[in-house]
Amino acid sequence: METESLLKVEELALKKYKIFKQSHLRYIARAMLASMFIGFGVIVAFKTGNYFYLENSPLTYPMAALTFGAAIILIAYGGGDLFTGNTFYYTYAALRKRLKWQDVSKLWVFSYVGNLLGAGAFALLIYSTGLFADGAVNGFLLNVVEHKMTTPASELFFRAILCNWLVCLAFFIPMSLKGDGAKMFAMMLFVFCFFISGYEHSIANMCTFAIALVLNHPGTISFGGVVHNLVPVTFGNLVGGVLLMGVMYYFVNKPYLDTQDPLDQLKK
Repeated sequence: METESLLKVEELALKKYKIFKQSHLRYIARAMLASMFIGFGVIVAFKTGNYFYLENSPLTYPMAALTFGAAIILIAYGGGDLFTGNTFYYTYAALRKRLKWQDVSKLWVFSYVGNLLGAGAFALLIYSTGLFADGAVNGFLLNVVEHKMTTPASELFFRAILCNWLVCLAFFIPMSLKGDGAKMFAMMLFVFCFFISGYEHSIANMCTFAIALVLNHPGTISFGGVVHNLVPVTFGNLVGGVLLMGVMYYFVNKPYLDTQDPLDQLKK
């Protein structure tokens, strides 16, 4: 049963809320860390994939997907605060009446803004390194960004739902596993699945778009394209985390969890 992991989800949501109450600035800083960690994953994935992209290899996306998993390890063990995961954590805690929905909304906004700021800051750092200045290096990244900015909004929305379903599972399933090795393998496997499937993750897109915009890019890549992508993707991620994770797991486990106090269970 997943009930023990759900107790950990609830405890984690309350810990995050405690940090938020103590200092909004520290909470935003943790959110910035999360998107910067994703930025590292983006760089590794697109630098790796570009070697295969230049050769028109079918391994381009698999290799990029495999290396992007570094991002979730950094977030899970580095202490970042990710908006997409919070859609699940805070929804579940609110349904359990441990958080007020008004506070949940604030937490989502602050984590999203922090993720956005972190993506921008990381892009400026990458620009300063000159690592993507050469057109032979950034071709794969710019090609992917262009496609993301021209995909129909309805398709982006449903891709985002499936994406955050997998991403939340990537954090949730390892909670029941023993040992860091097994947890990291499970996390990277789920992230590989969402990347290789072509699903849309709002925060990963933020980082990728920010990097593309500071590079020498074609006119098809623009701030208008960022809005076109991020609006439906953000709402899709929200639906995936809230309905398919928070509401679903609350509903299927409610009879059992209502008979016990989660904090008491975690102390046993």
